[in-house]
Order: sequence, then C-alpha cells, then structure tokens
Amino acid sequence: MAWIVVLIVLALVGYAIVLYNRLVRARQMAAEGWSGIDVQLKRRADLVPNLVETVQGYATHERELLQRVTELRNQARAVAPDDVAARAQAEGLLGGALGRLLAVVENYPDLKANQNFLQLQEQLAMIENEIQMARRYYNGATRDLNVLVESFPSNLVAGWTGFARRAFFETDEASRAVPQVSFPR
Repeated sequence: MAWIVVLIVLALVGYAIVLYNRLVRARQMAAEGWSGIDVQLKRRADLVPNLVETVQGYATHERELLQRVTELRNQARAVAPDDVAARAQAEGLLGGALGRLLAVVENYPDLKANQNFLQLQEQLAMIENEIQMARRYYNGATRDLNVLVESFPSNLVAGWTGFARRAFFETDEASRAVPQVSFPR
C-alpha cells in the first residue's frame, strides 16, 4: 500500500514538473515574440526621422502632420517596454499618422519620384510587414501561454509558481481607419 502512495505522489510531482516546464517554455516563447515586435518597432521608429526629413523638403504645407508624426514617435518610444497594451496603442497611433503622411505625399509628384523617398517608403512597407509577422507570432505564443495559465490542471501550477496571463498586442480601431485624402481642385 505504501508503494502505491509513493508512486502516486511521485507521479503527481513529475506531472507538476512537466507542467511547470511547459509554462516556462510558453513564457519564453511569448518573451521571444515580444522581443521580435520590439525590434521591428525600433526599426520603424529609426526610419521615421529620415522619412519626415525627406518629406519636409517638399511638403512645406504639411508641418503640422510632420510634427504630429514626430511627437507620436517620441511617445511610442517613451512607453515602458513591458507595457504591451500602452505600446500597442502608441504604435497604432504612430502607424495611423504614418499612413496619413504617405497619403499626403500624393499631392507632391516630385517627392513621389524622389529616389530617397522611394527607398524609405519601401523600407517602411517591409518593416510594417515584419511587424505584422512578429505580432502574429507574439500573439500566438501569448495565446498558448494564456491557455496554460487558465486551464486545469496547469492553472494550479501556474498559480503556485507566479505565472500570469500576458496581454495581446492589438492595435486600436483608430489606427485601422483608412486615411482620408483630399486633393485641391
């Protein structure tokens, strides 16, 4: 009888260790995903001053929009690195402003033909695609971690060892809106 109790206890301890290791792996995958997003967001933030500078040379009437893009970039960089929700909101606003900036470029044919601007625009499009891929990876890893944290019996091990849900990286509705462009007639 004592052997059975010992085997049951060992099985439960072994299972708890397996669950703990799965939680650790899931947390690391989510952290890796967030790191990927962070790298791409920094790349985009580093590109913004060059983009603004190039547009400034041509678009003298768009000072307010250029200042807004610069302000939003600085706000996004000031958000605490581990505050996923605030970072998503700030980056969403920056993305929306960049979209409006690129839409305004349509008013400046010389700027649209400028090789430097075309390269910056191409880099920005590439970075935006990388951000989307990193976001999907992070959100998938976060989903897996959250399932483990919330489902039985891994939620018991998660609670005992301090694992918590992570926030998804989601943009707000304002940043998803299509920029409105009006051309002078």
